[in-house]
This record gives sequence, C-alpha cells and structure tokens, in this order.
Amino acid sequence: MTFLEKITGNDMAKEWKSFETRAKKLPADYQAAWEQIKACVMPHSDFTGRNLTPIFDGVLGLLEETAADGESVQEALGGDIEGFCSALTDREGAKSCRDRWRAQLNNNVAKKLGGLK
Repeated sequence: MTFLEKITGNDMAKEWKSFETRAKKLPADYQAAWEQIKACVMPHSDFTGRNLTPIFDGVLGLLEETAADGESVQEALGGDIEGFCSALTDREGAKSCRDRWRAQLNNNVAKKLGGLK
C-alpha cells in the first residue's frame, strides 16, 4: 500500500468491494446475517475502519466455509448475532469512536478547568 492509497482510501475501497463480492455469493440467509454483522461491528471502528478489515475477512471466511458445509446461519453463528458481534469486538460494550472522542473532550475540559483554579 502506497502513501497515496492510504491517504485517499483507495485500498479500503478495493477491500470493501472484494468483501461485498464474496458476500453476494453466499445464500440469502447468510447475506442477511452479513448485513446485520456489518451494522453491529461498524460502530467499533477507528477513524478509517482499517482495524475492522481483518475481522470482516475472518467472518466472511467463516460464513463461506459453513455455507459450503451446508450448515444454517443459526448453526454457524449460534442464533445470537449481536452476541457474536460483541465477541468479535473482543469485549461486550466496546466503546465506539464517538465514546472515545467524548471521553477525550471531557478529559481536555477537565484539565483546562483544573488549571484555572
């Protein structure tokens, strides 16, 4: 990946296109699960979303293997997609970018107010 690709995000666009192409080859119930997984995991992204590409690649691999084995989505993911996603993000209730920015802002304001005393 070149510096220019990293700045413009072209590498991410190519990666997402490949994810979506792979997902379209899955059965309909797997495609619906993929959409739910994306919706649940995306709030845990960093600013660029690069931290989630290995996670999404692994999830698609799992979905492709289980679909090829003839298993249902419920057998593959355990029936609880939100629980599956919280396990993917490594901890339940993981903070989103918005929560991290809010905490950073609160810390900066507290430092400034503490310096005024």
